[in-house]
Amino acid sequence: MKLELLSPAKNLEQGREAIKHGADAVYIGAPAFGARTAAGNSIADIEALARYAHLYHAKVFATVNTLLFDDEIEDAVKMLHQLYNAGVDAAIIQDLGLLECDLPPIELHASTQTHNASIERIQFLEQVGFSRIILARETSLQQMAKIRQHTHAELEAFVQGALCVSYSGQCYLSQYINDRSGNRGCCSQPCRSAYNLYNEKGTLLRQDKHLLSLKDFSAAKYLRQMVEAGITSFKIEGRLKGLDYVKNVTAYYRQLLDQLIEGSNHTPSSSGRCKFYFVPDLEKTFNRGFTDYFLVNRQPMATLSTQKSIGKRLGKVTRLDRKSITLDSHEVLTPGDGLCFINSQGQWEGFLVNRVDSNTIYPNRMPNTITVGTILWRNNDHAFEHLLQGDSATRKIDLLMKLSETVNGIQLQMVDSDGCQSSVAVACAKELSLNPTKATEQTKRQLEKLGDSVFNAIKIDIDFAQPLFLPASTINQIRRQAVAQLEETRIEQHLANRGKSPTQTERKANTTTYYDKTVDYRANIINEHCRQFYLRHGAEIKEYGLEKTHDYKDKALMTARYCIRYELGCCLRIDYRKWRVPNPEAYKGHLYLRNGGNCFSLQFDCNNCQMSVLSTDYPHINSN
Repeated sequence: MKLELLSPAKNLEQGREAIKHGADAVYIGAPAFGARTAAGNSIADIEALARYAHLYHAKVFATVNTLLFDDEIEDAVKMLHQLYNAGVDAAIIQDLGLLECDLPPIELHASTQTHNASIERIQFLEQVGFSRIILARETSLQQMAKIRQHTHAELEAFVQGALCVSYSGQCYLSQYINDRSGNRGCCSQPCRSAYNLYNEKGTLLRQDKHLLSLKDFSAAKYLRQMVEAGITSFKIEGRLKGLDYVKNVTAYYRQLLDQLIEGSNHTPSSSGRCKFYFVPDLEKTFNRGFTDYFLVNRQPMATLSTQKSIGKRLGKVTRLDRKSITLDSHEVLTPGDGLCFINSQGQWEGFLVNRVDSNTIYPNRMPNTITVGTILWRNNDHAFEHLLQGDSATRKIDLLMKLSETVNGIQLQMVDSDGCQSSVAVACAKELSLNPTKATEQTKRQLEKLGDSVFNAIKIDIDFAQPLFLPASTINQIRRQAVAQLEETRIEQHLANRGKSPTQTERKANTTTYYDKTVDYRANIINEHCRQFYLRHGAEIKEYGLEKTHDYKDKALMTARYCIRYELGCCLRIDYRKWRVPNPEAYKGHLYLRNGGNCFSLQFDCNNCQMSVLSTDYPHINSN
């Protein structure tokens, strides 16, 4: 089975670096209609990335995963044709109305925004033409295995990165607060804000806490179990993250997957071997702390005190002087590092390191809230960041070379590890060498000079009747031509093998019945094509999506498996005598969140372990 490491590409540069650091595929924002409006890219840049990726037989997926209004459909379809012609391997989409359009024969991947949380949903999406399903982040290992048993589509799952607290595609909180729809690619991330928590009597239970902000997801410990459950694509979140994050996290998972693949029946889905000039470490680039979410067991998963990166734990403060801090740590600190800690008020506070003397640091300002015993974290590793700014990896495809004589010159043949071949002949004078050994060595050295190409020569055969002296210019010429020919062969072979999606005719002929009789606002229908799609598949449409109607009354603005009650230690399914909150009685009734002028009620579906957030005008909660 081929396993794919899928990395984010904010732009052309990051896409190339992701591939160089081991990605088997990258996903990149299209010029428009992507779920990260700040990460769009031109068709020309995407085509350049595709050519580079295809040299390694790696893939490029374009994100076209927002909901579309009627006047946007035509432009989106035109863009999908441009993306296909540019060499893109698949389009990641959310709006099912596109399946009613005249699309190119491009593979379609069902974005996690299509709320792929049930077997029925996934089966339906496969049957209507999706070749791959990107699973909801909340999917457990057990559910993955069950889904694999009931579908033939490829299954993609997240392994690293930021978490949306809501089910993807089912969050309307940003749309409600400031008309910036997450389903339209411009989420303002209100889940990262601080909130006050009240009970039904108006009692303030928690103040200025990030009650909806989750830690970052990491499945690093469970890759093998995910493979056994049937996952074949392992996705790293982060199209808005920096280049250091992309390099570090991609390299980290490349090494993990290579270790898993070694000695197994699995293979990487692309070519080439990576060499890294640094030691990857997930904690050394942006992270809010880690959780494996619902992969195995429910667990505490929020970062109540901050929504920012906390980095890597260094150790405890053992001594404080007027201008210095000594700590117990095995980590090497450098000037320019950014450190942080939780102060006595329960808030994160940070400072920069000016000077280091062994385990004693001299900050740019001495924090007056730090005490002996405080745990310090490094959220900006200056030396590590500097290391990743340069050339931090190479990726090469093994190559066999054979140089032989022709009637009027020489011929160079190349065969790479995938069996792709090139052959170039040039006419030249044949001058016998006076020093055969030296001439052969010089010829091999020139042939080995593959420079910035994707190839690495592991064997060079020279088959001459008699040793020849060849000018370096002649060898360089034939080598460059053979490399260029082989690169084009690899790209052409990849495009020839590019997967095909069902044609529009096949999709329109599909009569699969939708698994529910009716659909409501959560189906996210905001254009006529999407309405026709659901009608064609037998569903009764009760209402349009909220981006179209703006009718928020009695609507869940967010639905989540994450639960504030559980996070705070007051789950109603646990004996309240075991609750981890002061004054348990205060948490038993209805709970409310307030941020600025917005107030939200929390509804708990304890039978299904789900929480919903609704707008409310609760009179007992004032703005104080």
